[in-house]
Amino acid sequence: MVKQNKNIVRVALGVSYILMIALLVSGIGAIFAYLNTGADRSKMLHTEIKNIEQYLPKVVWEPLNNKGRKMSFLTLDALENDYLDAWYVKNLAYQTNTKTGIEDYYTESARKNIYQIIAANKKAKTTIAATSLSHHITLDFFSEDGQIAVITDENVLEYKRVLREGQVVLELKEISTYKVVFLLEDGFWRIRHFVKTASKEYDKEFKNRSLITEELKGINYYPQKNPWKMFTDDFDASILDKDFKIIGDAGLNTIRVFVPYAAFGAANVQEDKVDKLGVLLDLAARNKLNVMITLFDFYGDYSVVNWTLNQRHAEKIVTRFKGHKALLAWDIKNEPDLDFESRGELSVKSWLISMIHHIKSIDKVHPVTIGWSNATSALILKDNVDFVSFHYYKDVDNLAATYQKMQVAIPEKPIVMSEFGKSSYNGFWNLYSGSENAQAAYHQKSQDIIVKNKIPNYAWTLYDFNQIPEEVIGGYPWRMNPQKKYGFLDENGQKKVSFSFILK
Repeated sequence: MVKQNKNIVRVALGVSYILMIALLVSGIGAIFAYLNTGADRSKMLHTEIKNIEQYLPKVVWEPLNNKGRKMSFLTLDALENDYLDAWYVKNLAYQTNTKTGIEDYYTESARKNIYQIIAANKKAKTTIAATSLSHHITLDFFSEDGQIAVITDENVLEYKRVLREGQVVLELKEISTYKVVFLLEDGFWRIRHFVKTASKEYDKEFKNRSLITEELKGINYYPQKNPWKMFTDDFDASILDKDFKIIGDAGLNTIRVFVPYAAFGAANVQEDKVDKLGVLLDLAARNKLNVMITLFDFYGDYSVVNWTLNQRHAEKIVTRFKGHKALLAWDIKNEPDLDFESRGELSVKSWLISMIHHIKSIDKVHPVTIGWSNATSALILKDNVDFVSFHYYKDVDNLAATYQKMQVAIPEKPIVMSEFGKSSYNGFWNLYSGSENAQAAYHQKSQDIIVKNKIPNYAWTLYDFNQIPEEVIGGYPWRMNPQKKYGFLDENGQKKVSFSFILK
């Protein structure tokens, strides 16, 4: 019995020893893991920035003919990523007057100048909202030990907005050239020297283009079953084909459609959504309809820091369809003036101008416009667009005078009424004051004015809708219910009285 107890003790001691060794090894491993967390870039800003696409200016590299060592494309890609991230954190630093991220992308000596600017701006209560939109880079030198790189970055298109105590004191778009020296530290390329060697104001102008005539007679289009969500999984080409035939048979020659920014993938535009837009354009062409594409639907963030993302979105769509025979024009944004109060008029207008220039630089043929919510706002940026677009939902008796007044103010460009219409809703929320007959009378009078004044136009809209997404107009029933009844066809596709006046 005693011997058996001794054996039990020996086994227990052995197991305890093994457990102690295991715990010791585990503890040492944990200590090493803790000590190495300082080098874990996934916990630092550097990698966090890399994991989020928040800065995507257009970058073009010249062929690699640099002095020194040959650089691999993998290294070149790493250099480009760190360089763009350095621009991004610097722009954020000047916008917020904070130093966040600067140490990750600039060496100690390069930080001094940035910190001095931040301190001076803080003292003067000044902030700078800035971005770079395009870069054309030449690799000048890559050291034999792979630790130093030198580039020349030419034709850098920059936008800057300087604010003092919240008020804009300067807005500038310029083309610059930079000489940049990098050091490889901790596996990342940090900027050692960053010197602007040349700069001039960006003053590129584009000639007016106009494919718009008085013969333009159209309608804003959504399918009946999925309005505002046309390019989802419910997309049905056969329905579009049927609807386009209805539109064409009615004597109309063009439609206006909408591309939702987020639903299309934002900066990373989804191929399946683009393909569906391509199907729509093909069907329109088959039915002899032209198409005005309205971009950036449901987008309302005009922040300078996001401009590069917006440009990649537009670039994908415009590049794909700029040669399509059904394309008539680009509408930059639907009713952006409604964002003036919440986003700031200057911010909205600056974004619009930049986007107009960007789209025109890609598509050198098709005209560009902005779908303003009313005739007064349509005078804004009239010199920047190829034709002026306005929406009209006021008293039809004032339409002729309103249009004639616009012609006096804008004598040199076509003016398009890209939305107009009247709801046939007859219910509690409009005190039972509407009817199909009243809607028909509105369109009959509208067509008389349109024909007499030769107004290019798009009516709102083909169908009545059963449901409207809440994000379109809010959930208030006094807004939602009338919005459902603007169509020339009812929910079942039957012609309403107004269909007789879809065209004169």
